[in-house]
Amino acid sequence: MRIPRPQGIRTRIVVAAALVAVGVGAVAVTRSITEPPAPVTEDVAVTMPAGPAESDQVKIDARLYLPQHTPAPAVLLAHGFGGSKDSVATQARALAEDGFVVLAYSARGFGQSTGQISLNDPDREVADARGLVDWLAARDEVQRDAPGDPRIGVAGGSYGGALALMLGGLDSRIDAIAAAITWNDLGHALFPNFGTLETPPSSTPAAAGYGGPGVLKRGWAGIFFGAGTAPSEAGTDAAGPRPAPDPCGRFALEFCREYAAAAVSGKPSQELLDLLRAHSPAAVAGAITAPTLLIQGEQDTLFGLDQSDATARQIAESGTPVQVRWFPGGHDAGGEGTRFSESATSRFLSDRLRGSGEVDGEFVFSLPGTPTDQGRPSYRRMTAADYPGLVAGAPPTPTSDLPLAGPASQSIIRPPGAAPAALSAVPGLGSALSNLGAAGGPAAQLVADPPGQSAAFATAPLDRPLTITGAPTVRLTVTGASAPGDAVLFAKLYDVSPDGRRTLPGGAVSAIRLSDGPGPIPISVTLPGIAFQVPQGHHLEVVVTTTDQAYANPLSPAQYSVALADDAGLLVPSVPATTSSRSLPIAPLIGIACILGGAALLVTVGVIRRRRRVAAEVDPALVDTPLVITDLRKTYDNGFRAVDGVSFTVRRGQVLGLLGPNGAGKTTTLRMLMGLIAPTEGEIRVFGHKVTPGAPVLSRLGSFVEGSGLLPHLSGIDNLRLYWEATGRPAAEARMDEALDIADLGDAIERKVRSYSQGMRQRLAIAQAMLGLPDLMVLDEPTNGLDPPQIRTMREVLINYARTGRTVLVSSHLLAEVEQTCTDVVVMNHGRVISSGTVEELTSAEGATELRVDDPAGAAAVLESVDGLGPVRLIEGENPRLRVDLGGSDPAVLVRALVGAGIGVRGLSKTTRLEDVFLRLVDISDHRENDREDA
Repeated sequence: MRIPRPQGIRTRIVVAAALVAVGVGAVAVTRSITEPPAPVTEDVAVTMPAGPAESDQVKIDARLYLPQHTPAPAVLLAHGFGGSKDSVATQARALAEDGFVVLAYSARGFGQSTGQISLNDPDREVADARGLVDWLAARDEVQRDAPGDPRIGVAGGSYGGALALMLGGLDSRIDAIAAAITWNDLGHALFPNFGTLETPPSSTPAAAGYGGPGVLKRGWAGIFFGAGTAPSEAGTDAAGPRPAPDPCGRFALEFCREYAAAAVSGKPSQELLDLLRAHSPAAVAGAITAPTLLIQGEQDTLFGLDQSDATARQIAESGTPVQVRWFPGGHDAGGEGTRFSESATSRFLSDRLRGSGEVDGEFVFSLPGTPTDQGRPSYRRMTAADYPGLVAGAPPTPTSDLPLAGPASQSIIRPPGAAPAALSAVPGLGSALSNLGAAGGPAAQLVADPPGQSAAFATAPLDRPLTITGAPTVRLTVTGASAPGDAVLFAKLYDVSPDGRRTLPGGAVSAIRLSDGPGPIPISVTLPGIAFQVPQGHHLEVVVTTTDQAYANPLSPAQYSVALADDAGLLVPSVPATTSSRSLPIAPLIGIACILGGAALLVTVGVIRRRRRVAAEVDPALVDTPLVITDLRKTYDNGFRAVDGVSFTVRRGQVLGLLGPNGAGKTTTLRMLMGLIAPTEGEIRVFGHKVTPGAPVLSRLGSFVEGSGLLPHLSGIDNLRLYWEATGRPAAEARMDEALDIADLGDAIERKVRSYSQGMRQRLAIAQAMLGLPDLMVLDEPTNGLDPPQIRTMREVLINYARTGRTVLVSSHLLAEVEQTCTDVVVMNHGRVISSGTVEELTSAEGATELRVDDPAGAAAVLESVDGLGPVRLIEGENPRLRVDLGGSDPAVLVRALVGAGIGVRGLSKTTRLEDVFLRLVDISDHRENDREDA
């Protein structure tokens, strides 16, 4: 049947107008989403006073990034400890491409900047940042709210994050703050003491009390301060070099002396704690008025979740809006998760500096999932309505009280010299070490607690999964005998599987310094803040140890008795949340909406007419059949016939491989199936509905053919959400979790697609096709760019997908993969179907069968007399065997004949591969086509 063409002048005018409108709209949207040009950069050196009332000056090395259009809001970008302006160059370029004027700079004492390191001294490093705000306010490229008052945000991570918060507390011109993986009180972070006489009263998820001068994080402190003792790139400052040798390096002397004393004793002086607090966000957080984003890592033994929790509470107390996000990264993650932090920062700054200025109070965190086939960790992003307990009068964080059991009182010792010491975390490798422990075997000994040094209290196995969101607490009673000031313990929380494998979520421990005294000391211990889901059947175990290699352990021997306080259980916070992914940029959606709106206006009459024909376009007998193609033809204007009479049916639960050499007509057939082009003759029905361009039934079809249409300047997750949003279907139907599991991109899902490899783009495109778990999936060369493990994973995904009653149509040139994946095959050549059937039917219809027998020569003689068999050939060598052409005979005939003759059969196998069948079929088809042309 020939497809009817539009008739009449009026119809042609309407169609032409619609096409012109859509084309113009498409050009406009294409221009709006074209990647912006690379930002223009300018290296500058800004001089600042060395300190209050000092005549000396320091030089601050900076780089200005200018966007395509100015004036624009500005972002002051600070780097982490040990870094420089070059450390944040990638983020600076991305922000400039997003339309911001960006000033990235090297803090004094780092990079090419001169001066000494004073750890964010309000009168030095923070004063430098205020001077840079002045400098930006004088630039014509920067948007201003008032003379000397630029529209500006400040962002940074770790050392730079603390700077961002302190600048926001000391300079009212700051309009937005984004601080990542940083501290609230540096004294509390480097000398923690999570044992207090009373349970911390705060109702936020990761609140922790401070029990007084704590225990030095010797490993992290050594790295932190060691980075400041190396020679500066800028050489000596204006004041001239100190006499060599100088163990203080670039550190200001006031810090160096106090730290040196604490590093020897393991205990901080009150002077050092006061100094560190004065140089911390805690000192100014209550004065912050700019909307603030706090991003903290779930894999961070340096600055734990308790640090951002404290900052959030202090800022919120003054009424300033705060958004809190936890992500699967941090100082222990080796750079993983950085893209999440940077993309969240960019969105926040864009909303605050160019949008409404309102802060969405939602709380986002990530839960670890099952590792991928490649061994990479996977995560589920969760979203809660708000960060519990942050606003006065808001409900506190929900908690569960889990009963603990264990010996009434457990005696533990600290050996002389504190060796061997428990190894829970190594700075920078905390989470990796925890994963080794979970793996079992010899690696588990690394994280085992030395015998005699630990006390353990366990919950019962859980009867349902338990999500921990924040810092659990437990009340203990400790009686000890130790040297004055040396009463130190460490507490941690293990997840223990039914087979005894132990995982230390986040790799962190809580250090406790007890007050001196012989009597029983009741303490409330705040365990490390984590985001973790404990599976059903697992149990939790609180372990208290006398040593830990990450800390400055007292070297004198000690003995303690540890017991649970009366009726004490494990109090576990759990924030109600739902699986989520993030919001979308609105500009592309507006463009799409304009196109759709204009097109809808032009074709309204046509839609009404089409509705009258819907009943006639549905075949009730085929509504349960995913795909029926009947006598399909496609002839182009130049006379070339790409598809010539193709017919086949695809049923539920099938994985059908569409095979053919290049030019066979496979892709043209698939494009007609998706309604992208119209057939010349014939028809395609999907679940009984006739396929035409824009047919509603196409919503039941997911496809990836001839490229994905991914937008390179958007992240992977934005591409998925934008694609689904364009369908107009509810977000709840997207099944985003399954799609993200299929993509298997980890943190790269937050990166812009232009940075993806071919394999990463391919996986994202397949995930996009599977959004909503369509009833019929059409994939063209889905394994292009995938490595062997990824191909195997994709094979399992497709097979399991079909087992749910859905259907998959795959076009591929990897015949070995088709043979392992597909249940059925259609072979095309020269636009025609030349063969079809199940994979087993095609491979068993021809070719030889190999037999391995005890007596090959005797077996050959027996088989020569069996009727219906083709030639029998003896293959000699190390492993002699028979190759038999079965013809149409059942293999059982061979076996019965040989066994009846007393010859043992050790094995029987087909030697024909799908590739052999395919090549033979194509060769025959080519010869027939040549004969047809000759005739």
